[in-house]
Amino acid sequence: MAWRSSGSSNAALVENMWDHGLLTSPIVKAAFLKVDRAHYAPSAPYQDSPQSIGHGATISAPHMHANAVESLLEYVLPAVAVAGTGDASAIKDGEGREVAPGRKDSKIDDEVAGLDVEGVRGRPRRVLDIGSGSGYLTHVMAELAGEGSVVVGIEHIDELRDLGEANMAKSPEGRALLESGRVRFRVGDGRKGWSEPSPGDALPGVGGKATSGSRDEGEEGGWDAIHVGAAALELHQELVDQLRSPGRMFIPVGGKDGWDQFIWTVDKDRKGKVTKKKLYGVRYVPLTDAPARRRS
Repeated sequence: MAWRSSGSSNAALVENMWDHGLLTSPIVKAAFLKVDRAHYAPSAPYQDSPQSIGHGATISAPHMHANAVESLLEYVLPAVAVAGTGDASAIKDGEGREVAPGRKDSKIDDEVAGLDVEGVRGRPRRVLDIGSGSGYLTHVMAELAGEGSVVVGIEHIDELRDLGEANMAKSPEGRALLESGRVRFRVGDGRKGWSEPSPGDALPGVGGKATSGSRDEGEEGGWDAIHVGAAALELHQELVDQLRSPGRMFIPVGGKDGWDQFIWTVDKDRKGKVTKKKLYGVRYVPLTDAPARRRS
């Protein structure tokens, strides 16, 4: 139904995807409504189709982004407790601090209450977006991850890193996320994941290999959720090592010629056991080296 889901505005696009069952989570729908795709797609932003953004990269079709976010949702949403009853419930963290106000959308409240959100309660989320491209999905996941979270977008060339950052800066919400340090765009080899030290007292270091911490805090370092937006030739062990317990990765894996690609989810449970699941066929641009630079 993707070909019938395009719209004349961001709201129309999202509503059409919802009506055709390409978007099924009320929480994810709300996040997509908040992030205008026109800030990220170079032309025809409200078509449900992939588009080139230059440098051999694309922005995926909106329904693919929706599927990716819904697959990762229970590892992206803050690990919090739901307090209150009925349609006035508020979401609170493990220490009772309110992180989302009471709402009057009972469908969203019911979904939050019914979700088995994975992770250490009260611990801020860490999300890695490999092949972040336009920055669109990076922004959507940051809206879902909540206060205290850090979402890092990784690209293999400076121009794409700069593009994602510039696109996010087009909206007040995006600028606020960038200025707070909750969203960071970096250049690196996404096949190796990402690790960075704290850039200052107010901003935490993030990523790297997930290692055992205290019993209450769970693992230190690592990522609760890893989204890979380009096709890997193999499932790179560095990425698996950087998943927290629990954690989930959404990754296309496939052949060199662009065919025989499939979406896989890779789950790591609370005991560190890894489970891989093959979902459906896709065709993504390859996760590869940065292009060679010409010498001047």
